[in-house]
Amino acid sequence: MAVLSVFANPHRFMAISKPFAWGFTILGIVIIAWGGYYMGLYTAPTDYRQGDAARIMYMHVPASILSILAYAFMAGASFISLVWRHALADVAARSAAPIGAAFTALCLIEGSIWGAPIWGTWWEWDGRTTSVLILFFIYLGYMAIWQAMETPQKAARAAAILCLVGVVNLPIIHYSVEWWNTLHQGSTFFTSKNVAPLSYKIPMYTVLLGFLSLFGGLTLINMRADIMKTRAEMLAQRKLQAAG
Repeated sequence: MAVLSVFANPHRFMAISKPFAWGFTILGIVIIAWGGYYMGLYTAPTDYRQGDAARIMYMHVPASILSILAYAFMAGASFISLVWRHALADVAARSAAPIGAAFTALCLIEGSIWGAPIWGTWWEWDGRTTSVLILFFIYLGYMAIWQAMETPQKAARAAAILCLVGVVNLPIIHYSVEWWNTLHQGSTFFTSKNVAPLSYKIPMYTVLLGFLSLFGGLTLINMRADIMKTRAEMLAQRKLQAAG
């Protein structure tokens, strides 16, 4: 709770977060470039069944994981907002939403590009792809609520409730390949059976680390921008009241 109390103060948050926001963002870009471009394209061996088409997995799988983790982060922030009325919880959830939506869109696009040569189709309405598409729509609905409601207070409550309801979709995404017959393959890189060799896993883990860093940095940047916008609006209102 001591950590939460520190970040509950927007002034403290703005003072502490700046180096972390840009540091995590730059670090994430560098790690992704190293793991996804250099290691994924040059050092990782060619898959004996899928050929070079498998290299897109080094970006696709981390993007799919981040799409889920970003939403879980939003759900946690929404829960804190509803229960403890934390000052920055709604800001954190709202700031993470467009980043999570971008990761989800990237996951869907890359999956389609990979599916064309491997499955022979750009899209398949199986459990995994359909549930991830639903997640993308939930992200869009969450962001739309913030734009549509009359007041920030009503928007925050409605968006938080929607976010918590949407958590039901996360286990569906995870277990869909086990619950239904599907074209989508099961877990290869993140399994106790150790299906993939280390030469394939290292680029995957590297890109995942980069995506995590990028997500943290961009979320902090969005939070800082949100707080500065709120401050500017409050200052403008005070000037209008003083002039009146």
